[in-house]
Amino acid sequence: MDAFEEYLMTNLPEAPSFHPVFNEALQAMLLAGGKRFRPRLLLAVVDAYTPLLRESAYPVAMALEMFHTYSLVHDDLPVMDNADLRRGEPTLHKRYDEVTAVLVGDALNTHAFYLIANAPLHNDAKVALVQELAYSGGIGGMVLGQAIDCWFEGEKLTPEQVDFLHEYKTGRLIAASLKMGAIIAGLDEKMQRELFDFGLDVGLLFQIQDDIIDATESSETAGKTTGNDEDKNSYINHFGLEGSCERADALAARIGERLASFDAPLRRSLEALLKPYLARHKTK
Repeated sequence: MDAFEEYLMTNLPEAPSFHPVFNEALQAMLLAGGKRFRPRLLLAVVDAYTPLLRESAYPVAMALEMFHTYSLVHDDLPVMDNADLRRGEPTLHKRYDEVTAVLVGDALNTHAFYLIANAPLHNDAKVALVQELAYSGGIGGMVLGQAIDCWFEGEKLTPEQVDFLHEYKTGRLIAASLKMGAIIAGLDEKMQRELFDFGLDVGLLFQIQDDIIDATESSETAGKTTGNDEDKNSYINHFGLEGSCERADALAARIGERLASFDAPLRRSLEALLKPYLARHKTK
């Protein structure tokens, strides 16, 4: 277990309550694991420039993971994807009930901002972090993307609209993770924008690869409900498996080129995290 994972596991959210299952449900999807991709992106930027701030950044990294986890809990609900499995475990509405799942998602969302507000960082940085997560995780990103995804289910969008949907639903929170690392590290606005734009490419690649997994792996292998995108505006449904793999490879090449343009500390820090996602895809 690395230091951040240990921090997360020893600082799980807990409510002062006599509710029989709320705390268990609140912690369940965090305990179930996951890639921790978004917090690790943030920490990679901090490690590259201000490693002494790594531990001070842990509450913000954990806030990102909690915010992302809230989105998964809500995404799995019957009113959205109606999924049975997440991170190899039954989804919260299956394990408990829909009310508990909705409220756990709400709690993880709001508690993320509590963690940022109480992080041992300069107040100006904390305001900027709250602004970024609130906008890129809300109407300027993930929530808007989810609204488009649900509204246009069963209706085929244009390729440009598909990219817009997934940039907002997935890409912008990933991009925000890199930008939030840059805020903590005190990087200038130009570098913050550059990392955000880089993160949009990473986010689209991440989404295409997720769509490929949905089309090619069983629920047991993937650890989540798959084969559930028949009516969605997924990349597979628009471009097929081979076309999606080609788009993923083109994006991976562009990300590799942009990665090579970064200075050595940032390049090394991000390469270690991104390398598994930059491999070429095979359709046979």
